[in-house]
Amino acid sequence: MNRHPLRLTTAALAVSAALLLTACGSGGGDGGSSDKIEGADDGGKPKASASAEPDGSERPGVKLPSAFKADFVGWHHSDPKKQAILDDGRERLKAEYLAIIDADPQAKPLGFYTSMQALKSSQKYVKGYVDTDDTLVGSVRVFNPQVSLSDAGGVLFYCVDESKGYTENRRTKKRTGTPDDTDPVLQYRTTLRKNSDGVWSTVSLETERGGCDK
Repeated sequence: MNRHPLRLTTAALAVSAALLLTACGSGGGDGGSSDKIEGADDGGKPKASASAEPDGSERPGVKLPSAFKADFVGWHHSDPKKQAILDDGRERLKAEYLAIIDADPQAKPLGFYTSMQALKSSQKYVKGYVDTDDTLVGSVRVFNPQVSLSDAGGVLFYCVDESKGYTENRRTKKRTGTPDDTDPVLQYRTTLRKNSDGVWSTVSLETERGGCDK
């Protein structure tokens, strides 16, 4: 898969760095290894329609087509607050994938789960696919989520293995995967804030190849 690096703003990077040790030490699971495989797509089943949440907000459905699958592995936490961050962070990534597939940088789900610098970066990233008339096919594995809370908001790190994911040109049907000499696993580093609707919106993010165990 082709990917343009997403970078954090300086302020967001400082917040993320300050909470990194806590995030990496907290683990993403219920007292166990955060990258423990609990089954493909656990906690990541697409929603067919909007649903009302306990906080009163209504989440837009994010349903990926059969041609592209995102398996979320180990996305469970015993702390309900951290689970809420995991849930909204998961839907944000799915919304970005769906925006690429639908060729729509202004897609509603993407704007629902993303804001500020992160939204601008994501829209630019999606537009890159639109400009080259490309879409996504295959599958990715999203694993090892690390989540932390502070007064300033939340930090969510996770890994994405793109080794079975491909960019496909809509016109020629030519597929492009990760080059053999390039690590197919990226680490996502995101910061989130709970907005007035009770949604954990991703406000900044960066991606970096390497730093994740497969």
